[in-house]
Amino acid sequence: MAPDGTRTSPRYGVRHVTGAAVTVRFFPGVPVELVHSGKVRELYADGDDIVMVASDRVSVYDVVLPTPIPGKGVVLTQLSLWWFGQLTDVIANHVISGSDVPAQWAGRAIRCRRLRMLPVECIARGYLAGLGLAAYNETGTICDVRLPPGLGEGSRLPEPVFTPTTKAAAGHDEPMTRADLAALVGARVAAELERVTLEVYRRGAALAAARGILIADTKLEFGLAPDGALVLADEVLTPDSSRFWPASQWQPNRPQRSLDKQFLRDWSAGLDWDRKPPGPVIPSDVVAATRARYQELYTRLTDRNA
Repeated sequence: MAPDGTRTSPRYGVRHVTGAAVTVRFFPGVPVELVHSGKVRELYADGDDIVMVASDRVSVYDVVLPTPIPGKGVVLTQLSLWWFGQLTDVIANHVISGSDVPAQWAGRAIRCRRLRMLPVECIARGYLAGLGLAAYNETGTICDVRLPPGLGEGSRLPEPVFTPTTKAAAGHDEPMTRADLAALVGARVAAELERVTLEVYRRGAALAAARGILIADTKLEFGLAPDGALVLADEVLTPDSSRFWPASQWQPNRPQRSLDKQFLRDWSAGLDWDRKPPGPVIPSDVVAATRARYQELYTRLTDRNA
């Protein structure tokens, strides 16, 4: 340890702060600073970089369930990397490397740029489902977007719509209007968030449709680089952050077969559970069915096996 209280990583030759004021988790030969632990991901500081690690944990209604889905973190990471590669001409992303990560996390970690993350979840919707459907049934709108009458569950919208929400540190995210968003991040950034979110959705939806998959909706997160440029971050178009439906089985005005986390939401909805911690244990057959859906989606989109 150096006199200034730092330690050098043998793997990367990077020095890491230690001491009582900092939480540091050590792995063999890889000292890294744990800076954030979320429902699914941990973020570690490695010098000037962030190493983002996707676990196999799964959450439903903002509650982390006690049963992991084996291999889920690998699917989320590898699918995000694939999508980041497809979208480089739309917007810059935070990826430095998908391989230059500690060996313990190979396949499920991404080395990323540090960003100033925006406290907004940017949602694009092309079909009615979930909270968007509930809001439409109550008011005929989603956020401040007026939609045509007569739509039902699974209906295709005339055009994709942008429906941002807050990103709550605890509790549930809340819908935002365009005015709310502009007040939070500024008019220029708000307009760019809407433009890029809808373009990512349109590009992703077109690529998925060519592979027989409909993307009903998706949630994106963005940060600002030191020069103020908008950067796509976190995960992108994964079965945790989006709804995916087989195009051949799509019919409006009914629930859809999903290749995403909606399968778990539907399972949990049939339980005697108040959607508060602790969450229910997931039976082995539901674990297997969830894992199979994630794997099917990954293979159909990328033509690879996770």
